[in-house]
Amino acid sequence: MSEISADYVIVGAGSAGCVLANRLSADPSIKIVLMEAGGRDWNPWIHIPVGYFKTMHNPSVDWCYRTEPDPGLNGRQLDWPRGKVLGGSSSLNGLLYVRGQPEDYDRWQQMGNPGWGWDDVLPLFKRSENQERGADDFHGDQGPLSVSNMRLQRPICDAWVAAAQEAGYPFNPDYNGATQEGVGYFQLTTRNGRRCSSAVAFLNPARKRENLTILTKAAASRIVFEGKRATGVAYRDAAGQEHVVKANAEVILSSGAIGSPHLMMVSGLGEAAQLKEQGIEVLQDMPAVGKNMQDHLQARLVFKCNEPTLNDEVRSLVDQARIALKYMMFRAGPMAMAASLATGFMRTGDHVETPDIQFHVQPWSADSPGEGVHPFSAFTMSVCQLRPESRGEIRLAGPDSGTYPTIHPNYLSTETDCRTIVEGINIARRIARCEPLKHKISQEFRPDSSLDMEDYEGTLDWARNYSTTIYHPTGTCKMGPGGDAVVDPRLRVHGIEGLRVADCSIMPEIVSGNTNAPAIMIGEKASDMILEDRKAGALQRSA
Repeated sequence: MSEISADYVIVGAGSAGCVLANRLSADPSIKIVLMEAGGRDWNPWIHIPVGYFKTMHNPSVDWCYRTEPDPGLNGRQLDWPRGKVLGGSSSLNGLLYVRGQPEDYDRWQQMGNPGWGWDDVLPLFKRSENQERGADDFHGDQGPLSVSNMRLQRPICDAWVAAAQEAGYPFNPDYNGATQEGVGYFQLTTRNGRRCSSAVAFLNPARKRENLTILTKAAASRIVFEGKRATGVAYRDAAGQEHVVKANAEVILSSGAIGSPHLMMVSGLGEAAQLKEQGIEVLQDMPAVGKNMQDHLQARLVFKCNEPTLNDEVRSLVDQARIALKYMMFRAGPMAMAASLATGFMRTGDHVETPDIQFHVQPWSADSPGEGVHPFSAFTMSVCQLRPESRGEIRLAGPDSGTYPTIHPNYLSTETDCRTIVEGINIARRIARCEPLKHKISQEFRPDSSLDMEDYEGTLDWARNYSTTIYHPTGTCKMGPGGDAVVDPRLRVHGIEGLRVADCSIMPEIVSGNTNAPAIMIGEKASDMILEDRKAGALQRSA
């Protein structure tokens, strides 16, 4: 067993971990080790926007998690892709840049987390951002993360935006601006037609710093403790040999909503009864670890069209060659496409003050991004509930970090969640019956028109049978002051010294939108707090 040391050891080179590695190593006096269980981001499909078709469900870059049978989905299991590569899930995701609503962060603060309100986090979003539209009150243009407009337009998506306005929903040119509500087009984490993952944006510029060591194929096996202080991380290399990285200051877990709580549990931090059941010595009884899991569940409605969609454009080898040539020459066309083109943030009724559903509209249709498109002309209207009440958990399936935990999402387990998904589906169907979209649709394919919109139970059962994840697991290392939380507002693990968590697992409530931009903000916030605490500690020692 070999041992190296650093001031800070970051476990996970994902959306937040890469930010931390960049910001902390900017001080040459601080030594950083960044550990990643996956490999380098050399797969060329990672860097092509539409490459998620090739990388999701690919075990070389995807953890390929799978949920347990879920009662809320009539016993179905779902694939839960998570990035296992530099950049983490930002190397596999749909490239959609969405911050959420100011009210999300103000609620975090009201839940006992000072410093996490909208006025606190907006400057961090702006600091990260290089917005091609330029800087304003809500956007920055000097950050490392490129955010750009769509480079692809499709008539079916333009028709959806127009039909949604006909249905009474306002056009919004910037859902990351003054207000989120309305319909429009997604902003993307791309640069010149290529994916701008967290690794590309934050890690690549820092890679040559002498005080930053990046370990790939380094699968963390346990946190090392002296008493109740984290002093390092043990990991296995590609050959299965165990090594230890010593942390002189802190261990920072940035392994995501599955990886971070799982590593804590196999290291002795978790619900005591569950740990004992697996033969793990309990360092500290922490029942909240792995609980409070939230995800956005999407109902994917598919409509057949009487005009060509992207399904038709990719059907033949000649068409595929034409698309590839256009991308190589101009960084444009379908290969420059994000997971969705058009979007909408809407309220299901006057009982909510801010949007509670989100649309993702795609000029193609498929059962899953990794399985290829349908053999007919169609487009997809996906709708998800933004603030689900349902809470799931991850549980240990074995004492070893190499044994995947079991994932219990607990979807659609509250009346509000059921009512919201049904109303979201009905709103989608009503938009489809507005012009100029109506005359482009030849058939309501999924669900078909025989399902009456007044049939609540039938629509809910359809949702249970066909809805799927939109890949936003969060909340399993909840931030807060109480016993139902795992970390405090400075992201320090309660009752443990030298250990923090900085990723989407710390969200006390899921944000109202996609989670990549908030994950990067969390990395920014964590780096500021770590540097502040380091400076405060140095002043105390010198006093």
